Amino acid sequence: MDAVATAPDQAEAELAPFARLPVLLLAAGTATALLLTAGRYGYFGDELYFLAAGRHLAWGYADQPPLVPALAWAMNTLAPGSLLVFRLPAIAATAAGVVVTALIARELGGRRKAQARAAAAYAICGQFVGSGHYLATSTIDPLLWTLVLWLVVRWVRTRDDALLVWLGVVTAVALNGKLLIAAFWLVAGLAVLVFGPRELLRRPKLWLGALIAAASLVPTLLWQRANGWPQLAMGDAVGAEVDAAGGRASFVPDLLAGAGWVIGALGVLYGLAVLLGSRQLRPYRFLGWTALGVAAVFLVANGRYYYAAGMFGVLWAAAAVHLEAREPARWWRWVPAWPVFVLSALFSLPYTLPVWPVHWLADHPGAPRPAYAAEEVGWPDLAADVAALYRTAPPDTAIVTGGYWQAGALGRYGPEHGLPEAASPSRGFWYFGRPADDTRNVLFVGYDPSKIAKHFGDARIVGEVGNRLGLRNASEHMPVWLLTGRTGSWAEIWPQLRDMRA
Repeated sequence: MDAVATAPDQAEAELAPFARLPVLLLAAGTATALLLTAGRYGYFGDELYFLAAGRHLAWGYADQPPLVPALAWAMNTLAPGSLLVFRLPAIAATAAGVVVTALIARELGGRRKAQARAAAAYAICGQFVGSGHYLATSTIDPLLWTLVLWLVVRWVRTRDDALLVWLGVVTAVALNGKLLIAAFWLVAGLAVLVFGPRELLRRPKLWLGALIAAASLVPTLLWQRANGWPQLAMGDAVGAEVDAAGGRASFVPDLLAGAGWVIGALGVLYGLAVLLGSRQLRPYRFLGWTALGVAAVFLVANGRYYYAAGMFGVLWAAAAVHLEAREPARWWRWVPAWPVFVLSALFSLPYTLPVWPVHWLADHPGAPRPAYAAEEVGWPDLAADVAALYRTAPPDTAIVTGGYWQAGALGRYGPEHGLPEAASPSRGFWYFGRPADDTRNVLFVGYDPSKIAKHFGDARIVGEVGNRLGLRNASEHMPVWLLTGRTGSWAEIWPQLRDMRA
């Protein structure tokens, strides 16, 4: 795995120039594809939850820190109801990840071709482009991991301790978006201790940065303590969802598929081999072990596969730099790289972005589409159906949903129909409030009312919700129940309903 070495302590002037034009074109292409599809279909269920969380701004939530709900509030305040504006942070984060991955390749000694190839791997990655269509924690987190990795690689090359303070700042932002970056630092610290550079752990500014990151998390930790540490229950909830989707056996295949079969997956594996075994990048060997360790931590913890995707950028960069330095083998010397990238992007496009007209999804149920495309459809129809049933319900009726997606949809579209604010015991929505004390009856939207129905005298189905296209999704044909004759106070009932499952 050896090639021409690039000294880690080379002067700044010796770095290859940044491949500005190809990298920026790749970032712009990614942003353009996301912009053109941002307004198609509708909100994803999690986005509706973030909208609701933004209406209940707090320093913490049951299932996440406050960054993404704050972004949702800011975007919706800037342009109420605009799906395009709402998703701008996701689009910007995805495009920025393309650029930062190229910068990692540059720090590793990569010239123009290596930088462009590393950037291209990020630009066509199904996991990143697909999640870039939504404003979610899984969209912002990869950029922040990639920024952390760039700062780490740059420090190894330059030993500029000011970078360590910035590492603390970026880590602080990441911790307030999702707590997963803590796993990176735990594993990276052990890898540095074993493989070096141990000098990093002796730098005072590293610990100053750590203090900044820890201090930023104090408000969220105080919120968690005041509310019984609900974040701890999320691990069990996520684990149950992972088990239902295939369990640990699917973790590695799904991770590689998310990177992008062929180019992305091969780049991840090749980059890992380079970091672990090449003298060219030996100072960065600890990052290869960190990538393995992070994947192992999330695998053992039964976490979602994409939790480890934040390591992709440095692996692609290492692969691109090593390939650039090698003498091409005769059999592939004349194979142009860019057509392969373009074909890979075109092949994956229908699986990552909503390129088809919405009615086409219903007419072609077996056709390729993004995994959650159907869950962006039908939310206004759900609100209209619930409103029609609510108008026939007794006047002292509250609306409760079994899932937080449906509660978020009613929060977004319900006011247009004069509906009261919906409540839900599902995940973080439970903390947004219970029904009004004077409501004696409940219109329950969900498949299983058993937990709440035992607190009422009668429960019967009065209708169902759907969507105008008849598209099959999680809400299509969901029953609506009328529960009458509440037998206890909401103060007694509501704590018994809390459920961290989706």
